[in-house]
Amino acid sequence: QVQLVESGGGLVQAGGSLRLSCAASGTIFRFNNMGWYRQAPGNQRELVATITPGGSTNYADSVKGRYTISRDNAKNTVYLQMNSLKPEDTAVYYCNLKRSMDYWGKGTLVAVSS
Repeated sequence: QVQLVESGGGLVQAGGSLRLSCAASGTIFRFNNMGWYRQAPGNQRELVATITPGGSTNYADSVKGRYTISRDNAKNTVYLQMNSLKPEDTAVYYCNLKRSMDYWGKGTLVAVSS
């Protein structure tokens, strides 16, 4: 059974940084596409960043140059380094694993104050 557990969210001032982590279990992690999504109040869940097993990355335009997704296959963990945070980055951030279906973590709240 696949499980994803996010951590690292919190309250930060605009311009600050946070690093989110997502620990995966129940899967051969190194073979899986991983991603981060976010959902702000009243909005739909949106893609933030993805990373393939080979390390190729993709970012939403709104976070390019500020966020970095990475993975450590030895630790079964994917990370999201978030720099230069803005109030509009405030959302619940979800870890995603893609196999024949999507798996989701429970999310971690990131709140950016102005």
